[in-house]
Amino acid sequence: MSQKIQVVLEEESLRDGLLAESRLLGLTEKLHIVRLLKDAGVKRLQLGSFGHPRSVPQMANTDVLVSLARKEFPDLLSTALVPNEKGLERAVHCGLGLASMSVSASDSYSLRTVGRPAAEALELTVALIGASVKAGTMSRAGVQCAFGCVFEGVVPEETVLAFVDQLVAAGATEINLADTAGMANPLQVERLVAKVRAAYPEVELSLHLYDTRGLGLVNMYAGCVAGVRLFSVAAGGLGASPLFTGASGNVASEDAVNLFHGMGLETGIDLVGLCRVVDYYETLLARKLPGRMNRVLHSQPEALAKLGF
Repeated sequence: MSQKIQVVLEEESLRDGLLAESRLLGLTEKLHIVRLLKDAGVKRLQLGSFGHPRSVPQMANTDVLVSLARKEFPDLLSTALVPNEKGLERAVHCGLGLASMSVSASDSYSLRTVGRPAAEALELTVALIGASVKAGTMSRAGVQCAFGCVFEGVVPEETVLAFVDQLVAAGATEINLADTAGMANPLQVERLVAKVRAAYPEVELSLHLYDTRGLGLVNMYAGCVAGVRLFSVAAGGLGASPLFTGASGNVASEDAVNLFHGMGLETGIDLVGLCRVVDYYETLLARKLPGRMNRVLHSQPEALAKLGF
């Protein structure tokens, strides 16, 4: 019997999913979410970011959360966004498993988010990756707006590949292509993934896709067909960019699990357990989240009973 293809889903609801939320989650609530996610089978979890607490108050307790999660779940790969050298120092000190850095391939988006043109931001990111390598911490380098920017339109693939070249040379062990504006289409995803994989076959490639225009799952499927086996997701479809009017959240974790399991691929994640996480988020945030499969399961009590929900 042939072995099932393994797909890894990095759960990012505790970081990217919460950035736009006004309701600040406490450490106890976040740790409960970590436990629920671990119980559901999540093996790779983005726990927050190491930006300045005044700038991102939602992420103020990331250091402690990483330390507690590492102690309770030593086999969990803890990741977090690391925006600068001070953040890297904090990440190394609390034992973060993988530092995630990112830079926009769009000047307009870069200027609006970090106040620097893309080329300058790239130089700083390259230096930060080098510092991460020196500190012995694995690093993921993300290219934001890799599939387009609402402020500039098309972002040339040559620009994205040039950014990837410098990030790989700096020592990034993984490259993440982000559809920050939610503008990607399946053919575009398949084409760019093929080019990056051909140029850097030794580097792990991941995708961070948004469902802004309803193509998140379709683009995820296209990436999988092109050979990607690592995807960023967020429970319930949490997360929205404040810069893009009308932007919706990440691809919902439960929808991605349903997609891949339906295709006969393995994620190691239990769909029902994941929906318990969505229920908890909806209780905390006092609203329904856009992910589909949680609503589907709750509308089918007979199916839920068979699954032990």
